[in-house]
Amino acid sequence: MADEVQVETSRTGLVVRPPDPAGMAVLYLHGDPSFSGEPEQALEAAERLSLRTSATVVCARYRPVFPSALVDVQTAYHYGQAMGGPVAVAGEGAGAGLAAALLIRLRDAGSTLPSCTTLVSPLLDLSLQAPSLLFNASANPEFDLTELRTRVTRYTADRDLTDPFVSPLHGNLHGLSPVQLLTAGTDPLLDDALAFAARAAHSSVSVDLRVHPDAATLRTETIPAMAAFIRTHTHADHIARPA
Repeated sequence: MADEVQVETSRTGLVVRPPDPAGMAVLYLHGDPSFSGEPEQALEAAERLSLRTSATVVCARYRPVFPSALVDVQTAYHYGQAMGGPVAVAGEGAGAGLAAALLIRLRDAGSTLPSCTTLVSPLLDLSLQAPSLLFNASANPEFDLTELRTRVTRYTADRDLTDPFVSPLHGNLHGLSPVQLLTAGTDPLLDDALAFAARAAHSSVSVDLRVHPDAATLRTETIPAMAAFIRTHTHADHIARPA
């Protein structure tokens, strides 16, 4: 796969260019649970997404503290816009929370919204009160709620956890472009996805919610589902071949 795409380093992070570009971009916000802000771990997923959509994928690098992280991902979004075509946004975990916060920030500023946004296992409420965080913790041996609380405390630096730019689940969702949410029945962040989907639908936002039976199925289906949603809602010159 690496010899089919071109990976570059930019001022906003890593940029993955497909062999046959369709004239659109995807801002990809990785789901690093440590909030490190480093996109390298997302590179394989970004390459697959680029090949499936023929989009140039911008993997944002962001500072691991609020509000700097949100400023950095907005800069990366505008970098994608400067390429001249439509831009979609995709995020996983903490990156999905940043993606949702970016939507609210862009709408409030009167800026052009992305064609669509897809959120995978999204961390959308940093108060961390959702029951699924406890009920589903045992299903994911890599999930550590105590460590997540520590990371969130460092990231928020005593900010109000109901601030919609910190916890977009608490935001006004009216006027957002189409949103896809991908989660699993065993996902500790299941409740965040379900609650956001319900609030978005009540706000007349087009919502595509998919709940897979387990994390393994979610991992297998994430890139195909994400790519199909982006292709449907973003005008591309052609449909790319699957990776």
